[in-house]
Amino acid sequence: MKILGIDPGIGICGFGLIDYVAGKNMKALDFGAVTTKVDAPLPSRLLELYESLTEVFEQTKPEVVAVEKLFFSKNITTGIAVAEARGIVLLVAEQNRLPVYEYTPNEIKKALTGYGAATKSQMQEMVKMELGLNVKPKPDDAADALAAAVTCAFLYRTGKNDEYKFSNTKGDKIKL
Repeated sequence: MKILGIDPGIGICGFGLIDYVAGKNMKALDFGAVTTKVDAPLPSRLLELYESLTEVFEQTKPEVVAVEKLFFSKNITTGIAVAEARGIVLLVAEQNRLPVYEYTPNEIKKALTGYGAATKSQMQEMVKMELGLNVKPKPDDAADALAAAVTCAFLYRTGKNDEYKFSNTKGDKIKL
């Protein structure tokens, strides 16, 4: 099963595609980040993000999408823009009729390290190990997206993913 992890962002939106087959090792198929022009107006940035993510979905052909839930910091303006970017991610997933699973940053950290307050470096090291990569994935946004995809695979393995389901537009269960 091809799982596309997404770390939503308006300036940088990370993505990471993994291949997961029950009983076998996961492997990274593709990862990176799409960016938008910082000086462009928000509607233009959202359109740019939409077009870039549409292309990512077309090229990677995922079967499932794993999205990191928003974590609001002190800067509400940034949080709103990220929420709008997340809306674009959900729109593209829905247009592709893909089931979406969402996880908080702490849920992802706990799934990968067993500790909900793991550091970014610890998370990147676990992603590297789980996917058999030679180096930690870069940029950080791509590593976070891969971590969401790995979390989705872990929860499929344990049979606990249904409680994280945000949507399933296909109306059917994913078969492993």
